[in-house]
Amino acid sequence: MRTPTDDELRLYEAARSAAGNAYAPYSQFPVGAALQPAGGDRPVLGANVENASFGLTSCAERNAVFAAVTAGLREFAAIAVHADAGSAPPCGACRQVLAEFGPEMIVVYRSGGEVVAAPLSELLPDRFVP
Repeated sequence: MRTPTDDELRLYEAARSAAGNAYAPYSQFPVGAALQPAGGDRPVLGANVENASFGLTSCAERNAVFAAVTAGLREFAAIAVHADAGSAPPCGACRQVLAEFGPEMIVVYRSGGEVVAAPLSELLPDRFVP
């Protein structure tokens, strides 16, 4: 874990903005994500979308990945995740989905009240592989 770069902090601010679009009427825990494609394209945003059947809820990170893939993007350099919490790293399911497309991508998130950056491989050391 390390201090984020200025570019990573800008990505985090995009994730913070995306959280404003979350649909979280049950948990009241809006989450936003900003996924940075490799090659410098504009970030793809995602927000969590809850459902009365909680198992059908979709996380912000996965929504960003699915939107990016739908747009034809397959390689990602970084993702930032924001939630109003002291710590808000991606969940295990999101880590596995992210690893499918960029096992070394940088993840920017809050940990212990601070915004930090870490390679995904540090957050998911034993991922499923084909």
